[in-house]
Amino acid sequence: MDLASLKLFIDVTRAGSFAAAARLHGIDPSSVSRVIGVLEQQLGFRLFQRTTRRLTTTEAGALYFERVQPLLEEMERAQSEASDIITEPLGWLRVTSSVAFGHMCLVPLLPKLRERFPALQLDLVLTDTIVDLIAEHIDVAIRLGPRIESGLIGSKLAGTRYRVCASPAFIKKAGSIRRPQDLTRFDCLRLPLPGYRSRWRFRNKRGTVLDVPIQGSIVISSVLAIQRAAVDGMGPALLADWLIREDLTKGRLIDLFPGYDVTATDFDTAAWLLYPSRAYLPRKVRAFIDFLKSEFGGGGDRRLRPR
Repeated sequence: MDLASLKLFIDVTRAGSFAAAARLHGIDPSSVSRVIGVLEQQLGFRLFQRTTRRLTTTEAGALYFERVQPLLEEMERAQSEASDIITEPLGWLRVTSSVAFGHMCLVPLLPKLRERFPALQLDLVLTDTIVDLIAEHIDVAIRLGPRIESGLIGSKLAGTRYRVCASPAFIKKAGSIRRPQDLTRFDCLRLPLPGYRSRWRFRNKRGTVLDVPIQGSIVISSVLAIQRAAVDGMGPALLADWLIREDLTKGRLIDLFPGYDVTATDFDTAAWLLYPSRAYLPRKVRAFIDFLKSEFGGGGDRRLRPR
């Protein structure tokens, strides 16, 4: 048996199906089935119970997984450590973020990343679904929220800030919008998430927090689509500053309440660099993290603003 077959067995077990493991490796599910079949013949026992509805490990397969997984990870770590000594950052790096963040903040950095690390290959997984970093072989995840998730390690890339904005055309038609409470009179553009679609929170310079109930006839699951609808004059929207910075600068959108901090959940939010808990980070991962921190101003309490 070879390491590639063992690696495929580990991925099938984690993913729970031949099809999911095949997607990770970019091969056909039938090829995965054949490799597992050969591995079972070599071992002399079945690794999986196969039915038309599900795939589960046998008792022997589960025991084999528990013993083989740490050994394989240690071999991969040894290879990475040895390679790091003599080479520049190279190989495939699998990174995930939300669709909007990737589109606005990561893709514009790709030319500079390629110039800095020409041997690095990037697999950028843009999705608004929270993926399992281990099962999906993710090296680095960039996630927006108030804190680091349990079970993962990482660091703060930069603080984020949210604004309530609208287009000049909408403001002209709507008339005076002076206080956050005025939003109750308008059709707001809403995300289908808890808080975002029912109330927005405002905090003034004295620290007083005001919850404003909102309503609206349009709910959109994509913040990029909400941004476009806001620019087109469809109504006020609650959007991240990194998403609308250029719109504000060019006058396509106007910050309705610049004297307030605004959120739908927590006022202290940030972009986090997260990765599976490991004792060793490959050089390519460390290089990518350092690159992002340098581009976004060093992390910490600074706002998310690419250089």
